[in-house]
Amino acid sequence: MGVLRMLEALRIHTGNDMGRVRFYQASSSEMFGKVRETPQTELTPFHPRSPYGVAKTFGHYMTVNYRESYDAFACSGILFNHESPRRGYEFVTRKITRAVARISLGLQESVSLGNLDSQRDWGFAGDYVEAMWRMLQQDTPQDYVVATGVTQSIRRLLEIAFGRVGISDWEKYVEQDPRFFRPAEVDLLIGDASKAEELLGWTPTFDFVDLVEMMVDADLATERLLVP
Repeated sequence: MGVLRMLEALRIHTGNDMGRVRFYQASSSEMFGKVRETPQTELTPFHPRSPYGVAKTFGHYMTVNYRESYDAFACSGILFNHESPRRGYEFVTRKITRAVARISLGLQESVSLGNLDSQRDWGFAGDYVEAMWRMLQQDTPQDYVVATGVTQSIRRLLEIAFGRVGISDWEKYVEQDPRFFRPAEVDLLIGDASKAEELLGWTPTFDFVDLVEMMVDADLATERLLVP
C-alpha cells in the first residue's frame, strides 16, 4: 500500500504531469516464487510464495499501472538478493557472517538455520544501487531484472564464510531448526540481467566469494571490539 500511496500523492501533486518526477520501485525476485522458468527474466510470470512476495507483486503492478495510465516515469528494478556488511542481522547472509565471526572469536558456540539447500542469486548491494541509478537516467521508464546470473546454496555460503576464518569442519557449528523453514519454500531463484546489460550497460563487479569474505571481514572487525 505504501507504493500506491506514493504514486497517488505524486499524481495529485504534479497535476497529472507525473512524467516530470522519476519514481523507482524496489521490486523483488521473491515475486517469482515458485518459478515458471529458469533463469527468470522481466517476462517470467510471478507466483509469490510469501506475504512479502505478494506485497512486492502488488507494488510492482501498481507501478506499471501508473506508468501506463498516467504516463508516469515509474520503473521497477526486479532485484535479486543483494548483500553487504550493512545487511540487517535478521537476513540469513548477515546472520551467518556475524555468527561465523563470533564463533571464531569464542563469543558464540553455534548458529541455527533452516533449509541449507535453498538457493539464491546473491550480488553486492553497491552494484545493484548503481543499476537503480542507471534506470532513472534513461529516456523511457522500463522494468529491469538485476542479478548476477549465478545461483548459490546456503551450504556454499557457510563453506565460504567458515573457510574465511580457517574453519573447514563447519557442520558441527550449524544446527537446523524447524522454526526457520518456510511453510511454502522458494527453492531456486536465478536472474537473467541481459536487458540491464544491453540497455543500461550494467554488469555486476563482485563475485560471490568476494562478497561473503567482505562481509565476514567486516563482522570480524566489529566483533573483535567485544572480545575481553
